[in-house]
Amino acid sequence: MIFLDTNIFIEVFKGNPFVIGIVQSLDSNSLALSSITEMELYYGALNKLELRRIKKNLRQFDIYHLTTSISATATALIEKHSKSHNLQIPDALIAATAMENGSELLTLNIKDFKYIDDLRLFKLPSCSL
Repeated sequence: MIFLDTNIFIEVFKGNPFVIGIVQSLDSNSLALSSITEMELYYGALNKLELRRIKKNLRQFDIYHLTTSISATATALIEKHSKSHNLQIPDALIAATAMENGSELLTLNIKDFKYIDDLRLFKLPSCSL
């Protein structure tokens, strides 16, 4: 399974052909997202029409909700990386969700996650966005 970070959805919604191509090249049955990504997308919607469009597009994905284990892992990540790498709470929760499910994370913001030892990042082909 591959968890998609919030920025992947944002680029798909913006019509970015590179990101759309990456997502389309993956097995759609193996793609998922954290409920934190879902919340970030809903929060960023400009209006109710866009919110409805986002909700409709997310229906095709499995959404993984927070568990006690995910929360504990995210807390440990914050303790370890918030001061040294400015790890933010949403990113810690998204990373912990992928880690706790033994999955990779597909993100365009590699710098936000590359220092997390047990997180497997999906290797993106070279590009210029």
